[in-house]
Amino acid sequence: MGFSISPYLIAALVAWVVAQGLKYIIASIKAKNLSSNKRQLYLSGGMPSAHSATVIALLVVVGLRDGIGSGLFGLAALFAAIVMYDAVMVRRSSGEQGTAIIALIREQKSRVPLPRAAKGHTPIEVVVGVVIGFIVGIIVYYSTLQVN
Repeated sequence: MGFSISPYLIAALVAWVVAQGLKYIIASIKAKNLSSNKRQLYLSGGMPSAHSATVIALLVVVGLRDGIGSGLFGLAALFAAIVMYDAVMVRRSSGEQGTAIIALIREQKSRVPLPRAAKGHTPIEVVVGVVIGFIVGIIVYYSTLQVN
């Protein structure tokens, strides 16, 4: 028996790396500077959604390996739906509120420490993340098939 890594984990990790890498590239192109946007490698929010890419890649591998009728697929689908809903509705809203609070603190010249405003995602950022996750999931599934 040899050492093997779970294709479920491989799919999630690869999708996250691809999405975060694309996020860095997109932010760098917008800023016209490659070195100033290293924070994009680990910050939330932005194009594309790494959260969505990760959970969809996992969902695709679960569906292809275990079947869409399996309990594991149902669990993965529910998990993906919650993560994507949260990215667009909850985190996006709290990020906008955080930005407004920061603006108010600055406007009032208050000594209150500025809070960190985590960003969520727009629907298109989530959709692009879904497409990335779908592609990565399929690639990982077929590249990890065992040949008998």
